[in-house]
Amino acid sequence: MEKIRVSKLMSEQGLCSRREADSYIERGWVLVDGQPVTELGTRIYRTQSITLAPAAQSRQQASITILLNKPVGYVSGQAEQNYRPAVTLVTAQSRFSGDRSPLRFSPAHLKGLAPAGRLDIDSHGLLVLTQDGRIAKQLIGENSGTEKEYLVRVQGKLPANALALLNFGLSLDGTPLKRAEVSWQNRDQLRFILREGKKRQIRRMCELVGLKVTGLKRVRIGKVTLGDLPTGQWRYLRHDERF
Repeated sequence: MEKIRVSKLMSEQGLCSRREADSYIERGWVLVDGQPVTELGTRIYRTQSITLAPAAQSRQQASITILLNKPVGYVSGQAEQNYRPAVTLVTAQSRFSGDRSPLRFSPAHLKGLAPAGRLDIDSHGLLVLTQDGRIAKQLIGENSGTEKEYLVRVQGKLPANALALLNFGLSLDGTPLKRAEVSWQNRDQLRFILREGKKRQIRRMCELVGLKVTGLKRVRIGKVTLGDLPTGQWRYLRHDERF
């Protein structure tokens, strides 16, 4: 039986991200069959038991996840081409007044806060920023099937079979796309539900069937909706919410 890196196995089991696993291992917070593992790159059998020390569990429970209604003109991640990253919108002043979380905003909540998925600069709507590697893996991990829902304004005339193709049958970059759920909301707006996130996927899908996207808004990720969160404002993910 082949051995596998502890950090990779921890990620596969949903305990944390690989980066977090390495950090926990260095601190002696990872136990394999009850014994601490402190050397990075340690390999074990899949049948062995991995648990987290109480300190690591406390760290995870304290991890912050923020829901932001990203406006057009902001990039999801690192600053590029003089455009500001969305995380710069997370300030005490821009917190949604309707946020029901008891947490008080602290600059420490910005440390290690990273987008769990992208939303293009010319798109707006729900963006998740998190310190929690488990949430990042759930939303953007290799095997993630979390639904993401979008309202998409389009121009152009849709051929008879094109709606069926948008649902299933298109390919991007030589790879067939997973089945989607696409339907008309009104005469110029489509509703997309995707379970994957290729770069500019919806815009490219629409181009393939002769439509031009004029507006794109993400309104849901998994079970969490944008709701009445105003553009440019944010709130904390509550403990009773799950993606």
